[in-house]
Amino acid sequence: MARTSRITTGTDRRGARLAAEPDLEPDLEAEPGLAAGPGLATAPPPGAAVLSDIADPGLALTGLPGIAWAERAMPVVGMLRAEFAGRQPFAGLRIACCLHVTAETAVLVRALTAGGAEVHLAASNPLSTQDDIAAALAAEQRVTVQARSGVDRGAYYEHIHAALDCEPDLVMDDGCDLVNTLHTERADLARGVRGGCEATSTGAARLRRMAADGSLRFPVVAADASATRRMIDHKYGTGQAVLDGILRATNTLVAGKTVVVAGFGPCGSGIAERARGLGAQVIVTEVDPVRALGAIMQGFRVLPMAAAAPMGELFITATGSRDVIGEAELAVLPDGAMLANAGHFDVEIDVPALAGLAVTINPAIRPHADEYVLGDGRRLILLAEGRVVNLVAGEGNPAAVMDTSFAVQALALAWLAGAGLPGAGPAPEHGGQVLDVPAAIDAEIARLTLASLGTRIDTLTDAQVRYLRSWQEGS
Repeated sequence: MARTSRITTGTDRRGARLAAEPDLEPDLEAEPGLAAGPGLATAPPPGAAVLSDIADPGLALTGLPGIAWAERAMPVVGMLRAEFAGRQPFAGLRIACCLHVTAETAVLVRALTAGGAEVHLAASNPLSTQDDIAAALAAEQRVTVQARSGVDRGAYYEHIHAALDCEPDLVMDDGCDLVNTLHTERADLARGVRGGCEATSTGAARLRRMAADGSLRFPVVAADASATRRMIDHKYGTGQAVLDGILRATNTLVAGKTVVVAGFGPCGSGIAERARGLGAQVIVTEVDPVRALGAIMQGFRVLPMAAAAPMGELFITATGSRDVIGEAELAVLPDGAMLANAGHFDVEIDVPALAGLAVTINPAIRPHADEYVLGDGRRLILLAEGRVVNLVAGEGNPAAVMDTSFAVQALALAWLAGAGLPGAGPAPEHGGQVLDVPAAIDAEIARLTLASLGTRIDTLTDAQVRYLRSWQEGS
């Protein structure tokens, strides 16, 4: 693949600025093959550079301080970066990624390239893209970035196709859109993929459905199933970040409000606890009887959404499903009710139904807050267009949380690439299956995290080991 000696710019058919990745060869001004239509792309001609599609290459220096700040809060990924630099687990491999383009993701990308990878990054949510971070990454060696804040659906999928044009050996996904596109529109490339890693529970659910009907072509690790990640990322990270995003968008006082949290999984339970900690009266809605019982035992009131809808002042969805708040619920929400989504996709709140009920829409009455005025005069406030509120209205999970999440994914990808990990055993070389994170990876991430915190723990004595392994010893 030819490279350029500096970032150069051109213009694509949408008028967007294009930046070629930096490297060592003469300047290259020609564009790669562009999409033939929304969601469809043609591969670049052989030997052509894959160009970055970013908002403004001039923002590169602006993005560096944010990346440096994230690196300070991500010591575990930093340890893995140093380790990868030594053993080169990704030497000669191309990794296509569809992730939120944030400072924390930049820290992960640097760890992968330190391990020898060539990384092609597309944004997993246009509204969470930080253009300065995209520019800073596009200026780095062996990295291309397909991400501009606020692009439409067509450009979103063009970016995914552009990332796949590298003909990846490994993939990293956040919601399964890249893997889905790889199987439906770029199936010719799927044969060359060794494996992948999926960050979200929503994406993992899609992958399991693909595996069940025999469509999945390669093994994918469900990073979301990691015990370490679920505890730190979902419960504490998402719980805090969702409330942070809502407060930035509304500047509302949570204390005393009735907050309805739809879903009491790892994310929903964290959100409910943070809201209660801020003084809210929290109602939980659920479809799972075990989770509903757990909410009751933790002191939350549990109701069906139909019963909770007339009572709530702030609604937060975190289910991974669709139409959790539909037209029937919207019709009875109180005046001034605020609606926020913490799920991966923008389908949990029925935004088309909300628009259909409205006689007037007042966009951006505050940043990331749109007012819908209904025929009876009620005003409903939709936050972040119904997209994931902690990433659109806020900055996502804190860097310290993403440290654990990205460390799990980086080690899982190294394992799939064939890098040995004591206790993990060999990764499967083929077959469409969704894999749990090996326990050895979970344990290693927890060990490194504790070490970064300066925390020491006990170790079992020989007598304790013998006792725990024996079925013959009793009281």
